Amino acid sequence: MDIRTPTHELTRAHAVLRTRRRIFAQKPDWAPSREGLRQLTGRGSVTAPAKDSQEGDRAPAGMEDDIDGGDAEEDDLLREEFAEIEAVLARSSKILAGADVAPTTTPRPEERPDLIYDLDWDEGARLIEWQAVVADVRDLPPVLRASVVLDAWYEIEVLQRGGWIGPLLVAALLRQEGLAASHLACLHLGAKSIPRERRRARTRSDRLLAFVDAIQEAALAGLKEHDRLVLAKNQMERRLRKRRASSKLADLVELVLSRPIVSTGMIQDGLKVSKQGALNLVGELSLREMTGRGRFRAWRIV
Repeated sequence: MDIRTPTHELTRAHAVLRTRRRIFAQKPDWAPSREGLRQLTGRGSVTAPAKDSQEGDRAPAGMEDDIDGGDAEEDDLLREEFAEIEAVLARSSKILAGADVAPTTTPRPEERPDLIYDLDWDEGARLIEWQAVVADVRDLPPVLRASVVLDAWYEIEVLQRGGWIGPLLVAALLRQEGLAASHLACLHLGAKSIPRERRRARTRSDRLLAFVDAIQEAALAGLKEHDRLVLAKNQMERRLRKRRASSKLADLVELVLSRPIVSTGMIQDGLKVSKQGALNLVGELSLREMTGRGRFRAWRIV
């Protein structure tokens, strides 16, 4: 909804956010498991639902008369085109419905352009090597284990593209250990406050200390955000004094606290009010408009 053109950084952040939500929606032990790694790294296969073999041999309904007498080669090409269209429509319907869709599979080495990919980069073997490190440090304390695993992810360089998945997997390990049972630690945010010289130090001990500090910074950032939301809630609740019991303003306070950003449509659906009623409620809370648009606007807590 932003009026500005999406940048590469914004596109990357969107991918990270979707992956974080996908991991958190699963069980704590899903991401580090074999199936979780297969899907998160894009090494699984995504295929359209299999149809009956007899249906696959027949042309689409209503097409027999149109292509009567055509070459068999043209029939096959036509069926392939229709199959691709159906697959795209099915995937689009799932995304619009809000369903989790598995990421596109990583192209096989023979399909990768050598201008973008290193064809000698064996991601499967590197992933197995990283999993061996995870198994070797199973008896270490959770925070130290997370630091060793994250350091190994960067040292092994498991994926050519998508290296940002590593901190998400480590955050999932912390969640699995029970240190962050109700959320995924945002290690990317913590790492931002650590100088690159420390994160990429030559000695392993210095790198591990940097990763431990990154975990601490992520925890402190989460506590600061919690305090900010509590303060914002107290300030907004002052506006509820002398309000009618039927006022929707209290419901809007809970809605904006539970979402990073809210749009007019979200307020209408959540509070069952009209569009103008939603805009009036937003004006009373003095929320910050984030898109810069005159229409299709969205707000967040100041």
